[in-house]
Amino acid sequence: MPEGHSVHRIARQFARHFVGERVLVSSPQGRFADGAALLDGRTMTDAKAVGKQMFLEFDGALWLRVHLGIYGAWDFAGSVTQDATQRSAGGRMGQTNQRGTDPDLAVTGGAAGAAAADAARDARSTVVGEHESSLASIGAPRRTRLRMAEAEKESVLDDAALEGFPPEPIGQVRVRLLTERAVADLRGPTACEVLDPAGVQAVIDALGPDPLVDDPRAGEERFVERVRRRRTPIGLLLMDQSVVSGIGNVYRAEILFRARLDPHAPGSALPDDLLRDLWRDWTYLLGVGVETGQMLTIDGLDEEAQRAALRNRADRHWVYKREGLPCRICRTHIALEIAAGRKLYWCPSCQEGR
Repeated sequence: MPEGHSVHRIARQFARHFVGERVLVSSPQGRFADGAALLDGRTMTDAKAVGKQMFLEFDGALWLRVHLGIYGAWDFAGSVTQDATQRSAGGRMGQTNQRGTDPDLAVTGGAAGAAAADAARDARSTVVGEHESSLASIGAPRRTRLRMAEAEKESVLDDAALEGFPPEPIGQVRVRLLTERAVADLRGPTACEVLDPAGVQAVIDALGPDPLVDDPRAGEERFVERVRRRRTPIGLLLMDQSVVSGIGNVYRAEILFRARLDPHAPGSALPDDLLRDLWRDWTYLLGVGVETGQMLTIDGLDEEAQRAALRNRADRHWVYKREGLPCRICRTHIALEIAAGRKLYWCPSCQEGR
């Protein structure tokens, strides 16, 4: 399932290429025909993400809400931009994409470290991470038709590349959004519906704070309050979208390790200062993820280690997908357990008892 940074990146792609444009909306698969008819021919006026939910606004006060779930994916084609991280993935975007980033195709910056906020803002020049690698397709791996130039950090198709546009839909396309120069096809979402403003607000009100949406101070207070009032283990609370928006399995495991926090500790037993540190670390990691399309959670890598991390998933995380391997800090074997049906990775030594 795509984590929050992926959905924010998709919303940014829509804002860049669809907002302000008249959009033809159809449902090649047929399952969204009624909803498509309501939106067809309207101008897209806004695109935003809250956690793992995305909302596209059209004139006439109508919104398209999409939750990709585990199998959903957006494919973009036409005159659309693509950055170096996306090029390295061959135009594929999604959590099942395990390709690394070729550092020679990317513009790399300084290592993330103590100046977390500045690093997040400057992350356009820092290629980091693992899973979500491209704006051509997000979610389950898809055949992409996004074309891009070879050398530019960001590239856009010229008019000649639009010959034969738009391409025919491939597979079970639930929704197609089409402008004169760009097309986006949606497959396999968990949720896809047309809402009025009240319906959108009801969905957002049920979600926990998102660092890229909420006021920073207010979001932090909401997070602390929602965690402290429950005795549920913090490892489950971080995955609860009503507590905090956007965190999935990767970020959950890595944030807890970075805090050296036992995933079984009850939320109500954790001190406020620790919870504020968790929120601020999530804010930092989310900012880097949105800017780069990557989830690198190890800070302070030297140039050689960074290049290795870009190429190989095994070098990118502290604990995620490292079960049975020695902890990078204490050499204790990383543990794997099932918590509420999801895999939880942690170090029994570094994260013991806090």
